[in-house]
Amino acid sequence: MKAIIVDDEPKAIELLSNYIQLWGKIELTGTFRNGLKALEYLRQNQVDVILLDINMPHLSGMELAKLLPPPTRVIFTTAYSEFAVESYRVEAVDYLLKPITLDRFIAAMNKLGNQMQTHEASEILWIKSGTRTYQVSAEAIVYLEKDGNYMVYHTGHEKILARESIAEALDRLPDHFIQIHKSYIINLHRVIYWTKDEIKIPDTTLPVSASYRAAVEAHFIKNL
Repeated sequence: MKAIIVDDEPKAIELLSNYIQLWGKIELTGTFRNGLKALEYLRQNQVDVILLDINMPHLSGMELAKLLPPPTRVIFTTAYSEFAVESYRVEAVDYLLKPITLDRFIAAMNKLGNQMQTHEASEILWIKSGTRTYQVSAEAIVYLEKDGNYMVYHTGHEKILARESIAEALDRLPDHFIQIHKSYIINLHRVIYWTKDEIKIPDTTLPVSASYRAAVEAHFIKNL
């Protein structure tokens, strides 16, 4: 799992960084002193969870949480208890009140891990490729590419070639997969940014064809 810390207090960043190192199950990929810098980073990079302070200048943690694309998860870290109810409206994993103890931090991490396992288990695909059948979490699939009579499933670390049409692939994928081109299907949860002509996903940029542009724009606008 990858995480970032967003907090305007250097001591809070230092404490949470130490806790992450002690826990050892998360890769800390960045720390930020304000929400705007974090948002700029998140437009180019994907993480699994954000440890997010609430009371910050320019862009509050609550405002930032509302801008995050799924499936990014949030654990709020704050000195103020009055935001707890609002945190549930943005479906935060947990709400940690400062000063944060190591025990409380680990409890939140375990809760995060359980949520991610439950989500992944509910969207398992079996993909037949030649004589092999692969078990793949739908969330691990970044995009699919048509290659003749085959579909190529691109995950974060491998490519799986399956003899099927693009229509057959769409039929068995969850609703957060959409076609953007005669040759491409994307996982909306893995989108970093989009324009009317292209969609940026991890490691590549894919074209949006004119015939799919209206449907793609409607999908994104619906979720703004």
